[in-house]
Amino acid sequence: MKNYKELVNEVTRLLDEFQEDKQCIDSYTQDATKDLKNLSSADQKFIIDTLYGCITHKKLLDVVVNIFYMQQGHILFRADRNLFIVVCYLAMFHLDDLGLEHFGRIIKSLDISKMHKFLSFFFNVSNLTTHIKREWIHIYDAALVENNWITPLLRWCNEIEILLDQLAKKMGRGNLPKKIPRKNTEPREFVLTQPKARPLPAPEVIPQQDKPKPVPVTTHRSPKEPEILDEMRQRNRQKALKVLNEANSQQFRCANPQKSEKTQNVISQILQSHDAELKFDQLYTSGSPATQKTNSVPVRLNTTAILREGALYNRQLEEALQRFEQLSLGASEPSAFMQWQKEMKDKDLQEELAELERRRLEGRISHEEAVLARERVLERNHHKAQQTKEETAQLMRKYAEKRLKEEKEMRELVQQVADGHKNSKAAKAKLQEIKQRIVKEVSEQSRELLCQALEEAQAELSRKMELIRQIRAFESVSLVRQNFVDDTETAGHDLLCEMSLAELRERLALLRESEQCELEDRRQRIFQEKQLKEQLLLEQLDNIALRRSLAEQAALRSQEEKRMRSELREAVRRDERVLALQKTLEQKQQERQKRKTEKNITKKNEQVLPLTVKTSLKKQVLEEQHWQELERNLEQQINGAGQNHRRVF
Repeated sequence: MKNYKELVNEVTRLLDEFQEDKQCIDSYTQDATKDLKNLSSADQKFIIDTLYGCITHKKLLDVVVNIFYMQQGHILFRADRNLFIVVCYLAMFHLDDLGLEHFGRIIKSLDISKMHKFLSFFFNVSNLTTHIKREWIHIYDAALVENNWITPLLRWCNEIEILLDQLAKKMGRGNLPKKIPRKNTEPREFVLTQPKARPLPAPEVIPQQDKPKPVPVTTHRSPKEPEILDEMRQRNRQKALKVLNEANSQQFRCANPQKSEKTQNVISQILQSHDAELKFDQLYTSGSPATQKTNSVPVRLNTTAILREGALYNRQLEEALQRFEQLSLGASEPSAFMQWQKEMKDKDLQEELAELERRRLEGRISHEEAVLARERVLERNHHKAQQTKEETAQLMRKYAEKRLKEEKEMRELVQQVADGHKNSKAAKAKLQEIKQRIVKEVSEQSRELLCQALEEAQAELSRKMELIRQIRAFESVSLVRQNFVDDTETAGHDLLCEMSLAELRERLALLRESEQCELEDRRQRIFQEKQLKEQLLLEQLDNIALRRSLAEQAALRSQEEKRMRSELREAVRRDERVLALQKTLEQKQQERQKRKTEKNITKKNEQVLPLTVKTSLKKQVLEEQHWQELERNLEQQINGAGQNHRRVF
């Protein structure tokens, strides 16, 4: 059989790689068997059986190892957990099969100190009968635990004590290695390499400066291409202006939009006949409604409509009662008061209609004034645009002068650089001295920085080592939490509103009873309100039927009032103030039409003349602005002609 230590380490490695929540035990053991083909069949069987047993009885083994780490975990590593699980499994299930001799060989092949601590803990009678037994009973039946594990382990305790004594003696000897005799050092002469003679340094090659080429004559002479391009651009612009003038003077030649005199007379007659047929001021009426309607279908009203109509009739009744009270107190003759009231209503209606007509005309006048103001703003903006163009041209002129000045300075700088090449040897020696001084300073600084970086790295390494030591100490401590819940105790947060679970349940029961009582009271109150509402609706329906009969009689009187209102509207149209406002409106419209005509004549008469500039950049900017303005004028003329053509047809 192979070395026991290697077999146990192989089982420990497989346990470390096993993931219970992601892998199946059967498939995992099959995969492990494929990886162990180079071992003998006995070794394979031992590894697979031990691995399968450790995974199957994981709950029992975890109980022993957890209690062991609770007592002595401060001096052990978490990485050795699976090693103790394997030893515990062999002691519980295979100690009778292996015998004390083979079991002792396996234990002695491992770390003696760790095995001595674990076996001393596991085969302790007090530990087996108290802590370990109590935890195993929670997993399996007490009789099964007592017969299968506790009794056999207690039977082996005396023999395991002999093995522990052997391990203790071996630990006492320290397991020191054998001393090997050292050989004395024999001195030898140094084999030194003879130095070679240093060759003479090669002479430094003095660089020869190449003779610079003379500056070509064309550098300081303006090229001919810009002049040729300016001439071509000028000819093209003149040609385009000529084509534009011809298009403006002979536009729509193919369509011939000008109509003959006979056609224009016929069109004007047709338009006059259409205008005569229009009757905007005529009053249209559908006739008086029938006084008696037949086959009227009753309309069923809902609750909201009944209450709304009842409230309206009650309000009208209160207003009528107030008027009758005032009439009875303030006037002795009702007929005279009614006549005076009717006259005052007619007068108020006439004044109201006159005021409405005045407001309409004033609105039209305000519109005309706004149109005139907008035209004045456009003229002012046009003037500002002209000023902006002039300022732009002045800025371009200054920019061209600045460019000429910079070119002159650049030529002077080139001349200075050419003169500086003559004194290059002295400058090169001075540059060499400066470089040497800089190299010396940089080497001193780099040495200081290197020492500082080394100190910082050592401090960082010590800090990390201390942090690793603390983390391992934390990992070695195991925590076992046992939570026992008592319904009558509070959580212990020291809050004023804190209560136990039992008190919370009682309070919730009382709250449900109070909510049930409130729900019954609300249902009783809603039922009473519903009865009162039904009684109110019946009273309102009786009142509505009475008021509708009275409304039919009032409809006859409203027709008479409409006839009188139409007569008053005719009188308002003949009012002097309304006629004056109508005249003002016509004057404003004539003024706006006159300004529009003058503006169109000014646009047609103005001609755009080419501007002459000194620099090519200024010419290009002004020409682009001029072309854009010509395109806008042409677009306006074409749109205006198209609209006139559509109006004629």
